[in-house]
Amino acid sequence: MSTTKIQFRRKVIVIVLLCVAVGGAVVRHYATPGTTTRDIATLLMVLWVPIIGNVIAWLISKRPRRTPSAPAVMPPSFDTAGAFTPHARVELTFRKPALPSQDVPIAPGEYRCALVIDKEGFSARWVVPPGDALERGKPAALEVEFLSPAVAQPKFAQGAVFRVLIGDSFIADGRVL
Repeated sequence: MSTTKIQFRRKVIVIVLLCVAVGGAVVRHYATPGTTTRDIATLLMVLWVPIIGNVIAWLISKRPRRTPSAPAVMPPSFDTAGAFTPHARVELTFRKPALPSQDVPIAPGEYRCALVIDKEGFSARWVVPPGDALERGKPAALEVEFLSPAVAQPKFAQGAVFRVLIGDSFIADGRVL
């Protein structure tokens, strides 16, 4: 069924129900109070209630629309940064998890996180080389790439202490080498 047929049928239904409601109002006006005729006319008048939503929606659709604004600028991402370019060498000590069953070494791969100094966080990523694994509780020297190195590097001077945040958990403590 095409959209125009549906719209036409909706318009016909709206017109018929509004006419029935107006007819009910006229009958109710001339009927004697307390009679069945007046009660039925009152019910016919109530038919406008579900229709009014359709009428309001139609009126809103006739309002001129604003022109769409320019697309939002996406924030920078490591996906567009390309190859891994280290900006700092750090020593990370991964915290032991609360559950002993989760106390497994950090597997090889790329990890994205926020490095937090005081109350400031800086997006970063680091890589565990293939064939290597990092044990929890033991310090490990890694290279870190910042998403915005111009902003982050002044905060990460040699000896600076920070925490590693992934999701909503601090998983490691670190210091800049």
